[in-house]
Amino acid sequence: MRPADPPPAQEGLPDDVETELAAALPQTQGARFLPMLRGLALRMVAVLLLGAAAFVLWRTFREIRPEDVLQAMGAWGWRISALAVLFSALSFLLMGIVEWIGLRWAGARVDLGTATAGFIISSGIAHSLGSTLIVSGAIRARIYAGHGVSLRQVAATTLFQAIAFTLGLSAVAGVGLLLAGSQEIAAVAGLDGVVADALGLILLGSVAAYVGLCAVFHRPVRAFGHSIRLPTLRMALTQLGLGAIDSAMAAAIIWILLPAGSVGYFTFVGAYAPSVVAGLISHVPGGVGVFEGSLSALLGGLPAAPLAAAFLGYRLAFFVLPLLVASLGLAIVTLRGPPSRQA
Repeated sequence: MRPADPPPAQEGLPDDVETELAAALPQTQGARFLPMLRGLALRMVAVLLLGAAAFVLWRTFREIRPEDVLQAMGAWGWRISALAVLFSALSFLLMGIVEWIGLRWAGARVDLGTATAGFIISSGIAHSLGSTLIVSGAIRARIYAGHGVSLRQVAATTLFQAIAFTLGLSAVAGVGLLLAGSQEIAAVAGLDGVVADALGLILLGSVAAYVGLCAVFHRPVRAFGHSIRLPTLRMALTQLGLGAIDSAMAAAIIWILLPAGSVGYFTFVGAYAPSVVAGLISHVPGGVGVFEGSLSALLGGLPAAPLAAAFLGYRLAFFVLPLLVASLGLAIVTLRGPPSRQA
């Protein structure tokens, strides 16, 4: 989070910006930044999750034919396909605004266009490569180098984004679990209504606790070996609001690709959120396989072929297209060379 007393901005970047950035970030991602024992445990978790996901996917999709999937994709029509791409674009643009707010909160002055481009490029690549905090932070550091942004400010902005994402996902999942019909969530996800309500309340309670801390706790605190100042109440609510809309649209990408009426939206997001988390903690690039396996297990009542088609459409709209755009943007930034530092 935001360092209480950030050092002056650097003229340039060190040769190994990833190592420098890792020192400024809490040790939360990547086995190479954790003790050996914890790194081994993370690898074991990744293998177990991937193995379990592979079994679930095999069991769910072993009997479908490629032509069944193509037929399900053909049923989307151009309107649904375009809407999926639109939701993906709006999701990235919204979080670009969060990026701009995070930079300003960290003490950096970067215009909205640059901040949005920085987020799209960094996250478009990091989503597909894994180790999101370090990868996206390192790309941010290179993009913002000519704008007087220090590595500590990049680290603060990266964590500001991560918290906005976590708040939004938790809020959307909590609301979804509470509003999903007990009969539908039991039939589709096999989850008892009382359990769903309890999980929803826990998630929303965690979100409320963070917002409450930001409202009453204004002094810097020590955490992860760094001095951290919580955002103001207004910024925390902004994180929550934009993060929730972002997660709602990301979930809608895959939901609209499913056959109409196959599952209610609130029931779907109640299964979508833990599947995203499973993909993240697996450290598999893009959560490929783990996300799909988890969602398939939680939505066992859906037909296999349309679900497989929706997975493919989601990967294309939310991962492949942003990766292509981000790669092009990074190539342009690289060809331009290091920008001169602004006054």
